[in-house]
Amino acid sequence: MTPARRFTHVHVVAQDRLGQEARAQSSDHSAVRLWLRLLSCSTQIEQVIRSRLRERFGVTLPRFDYLAQLERHPDGLRLNTLSRNLMVTGGNVTVLTEQLVADGYVTRIVDPRDRRSTIVSLTRTGRTQFLAMAAEHEQWLIELFDGLDGQHRDMLYEQLGRLRAHLAPQQDSRPLSRKERAS
Repeated sequence: MTPARRFTHVHVVAQDRLGQEARAQSSDHSAVRLWLRLLSCSTQIEQVIRSRLRERFGVTLPRFDYLAQLERHPDGLRLNTLSRNLMVTGGNVTVLTEQLVADGYVTRIVDPRDRRSTIVSLTRTGRTQFLAMAAEHEQWLIELFDGLDGQHRDMLYEQLGRLRAHLAPQQDSRPLSRKERAS
């Protein structure tokens, strides 16, 4: 199939394998159908990545994400900053930290500027292991998005960026829930 014709044919998947998107009906608003398609694609990609990380490296996606954050911050991060970046609770980060310290991937030090805080950073072993994982992770993503040519990937990226820019002020201005107001 030529690249120009490649996108005129849609691969049909059995309805029972579509998951979330199977709930969409042609009578649904396009926003509902789009949301379900985005959710389905994200979920499918995440499932493949989770499975491959587990099979290839014996690592969970949360561990990979934790290591990725530290790799981006060679001087380390405070645990509360890491928790915020990962969008998980401090308890989750504490458990992951304990496991990664035991595995020799992460070190902890007391923050010299605030002795109440802890800074975590990658060890040499942690960095080496993460970089090996990250290289394969990147290849997996290239493979998963190979169904779109470069131009279509760029267009999708641009459109999703526009959507994120549109959503940002709505997220910032949403009313606080009762639980959020109480805390």
